[in-house]
Amino acid sequence: MPEGSAQWGQELFTTREWERRRGLAPENHAGTDLVLRRGFEPCLLALLRLSVGRVPDNGLTKGWLPRALARTGRLVRAAELAYTITDELKQGDELVELVKTAAGAGDLDGAQALAESIPLRQQRDHALVALVPEWARAGEPDKAAALAERIRYPHNWGRAWALLAKAVADSGDADEALRFAARAEAEVSSYAEVSPYAKVGDSPAVEGTEQVLALLVEVAVVTGDHDRAAALSDRVQAISRSRNATGWSEPRPLALVLAREALGGDLGRLDALLRTDPGPAVDADGTLCGWAIGATDDQDMVLEGDPDEVHGRPLPPRTLLSAWDMACVLDTVAEGADRDVALALADRAETLLDTVVGLDHDVLLRSVTLLLARQGQVGPAMAHADRLDPDLRAGRQAEIVGALARHGDTGGAEEVARAIADDQARARALIAVVRELARRGDPGRAEALVHSINDRWARGEALVAVVRERARRGDPGRAETLSRSIAYRATRARALTALMELSEPSHARRLAAQVVALDGWDTVLSVLERIVPRSAAVVADRMMS
Repeated sequence: MPEGSAQWGQELFTTREWERRRGLAPENHAGTDLVLRRGFEPCLLALLRLSVGRVPDNGLTKGWLPRALARTGRLVRAAELAYTITDELKQGDELVELVKTAAGAGDLDGAQALAESIPLRQQRDHALVALVPEWARAGEPDKAAALAERIRYPHNWGRAWALLAKAVADSGDADEALRFAARAEAEVSSYAEVSPYAKVGDSPAVEGTEQVLALLVEVAVVTGDHDRAAALSDRVQAISRSRNATGWSEPRPLALVLAREALGGDLGRLDALLRTDPGPAVDADGTLCGWAIGATDDQDMVLEGDPDEVHGRPLPPRTLLSAWDMACVLDTVAEGADRDVALALADRAETLLDTVVGLDHDVLLRSVTLLLARQGQVGPAMAHADRLDPDLRAGRQAEIVGALARHGDTGGAEEVARAIADDQARARALIAVVRELARRGDPGRAEALVHSINDRWARGEALVAVVRERARRGDPGRAETLSRSIAYRATRARALTALMELSEPSHARRLAAQVVALDGWDTVLSVLERIVPRSAAVVADRMMS
């Protein structure tokens, strides 16, 4: 772990390192005296044409530029850019994103035509699946159903019909939603749903079955069939227990089901899963629940010691709910749960902490710590932070400050922040308080607190939020003055861009030119679309000329 990353947190650490390398802003940088006239937009476009060559082409064939083209009715040009990507998988991923962008902008016919042109069949399926609910939300459920029928691979069928059912249910057509939900359930019912104690060689449920069933739970809730929702939740639970819980990329459907029930005040299923499971004994033939000792087929447990000595000995008790899933439940309900439910979940999580070690323990400890902080429980949250190694403790204390501020106790958060001994973590904590004060409409107090931050880059980072709020509240003069007090050029460019987003067009164009003169086009590219609608097309024309 790079020095300082634990104290700053990964996002701030990366931004700080990059922006400090970009250097300090000059005292009187070029562009501050630009006078903007009504005819300045063509000049800005000309400057854009000249500047395109400063951005590597492969940086503009995906991301902001093609998606801006797709949003502004230039989907064909966007697709041309995407097709210049030589890596077939990356090209397909970008085309799928363009399909979603065009559909979101209302160009469903164009999006479908592009989806059907994607060379890789699996990614073509992904694009078509994404379009199915979009057609339904546009009032075309029959066209959506016809599109679902054309999806090639069986493992995508259940999700397509479930998404269609959810979109139709949200529109208020319960009968059609239930019909589509039945089709989705029929598609996944052929998937093998194995028990948690299946033997090696048994077929697991097809990847994605849990996600489909979780969507059908939502459909059942929306249509008022709570018994059906409970039955589907049972199936999600059964499949989730059969899986090897080693994934860390996103919450499992079981966690989402438990979170939904918890938000409704129902902790029954969660409590049942938290009861310890003593597990079966190891049989004399060297197997445990069908797993052969010494086999390596993705087993999620390891028996240590001599196999002859473990025969007939029960495993240590463990719960049926993993620490990772419990952490996902806490994170999901953190903003929406009432105090009693949140504290009840925290109490259960603290009990579970005593049964887990390693990365699972660390992830759950962080989640329960921040949940307590969001509920104003500073003492217990800080006690959990004190359990960490000194190198990690200060960073967690800064996270507690941020959670406490979001809870609304900005005064308490400031007090805790000032007490943090580590300079970097203290600066990170104060940035969080400044941001929250600005978000809550108190830019004066936020601006005053900025002066308490000793780190020069961190002061500028905190001021970005104050600039945005000053501009939003109708004080662009003060916002611009604060922007120009920021030391580092890249940080100042971000502040001016935030001001640009909230300024009237002529002033925004002047600010855009100043940002370009200060730190290049990269910072303003994503917001040019509003003030210079032709900017995306100009860049594309320049690149492809």
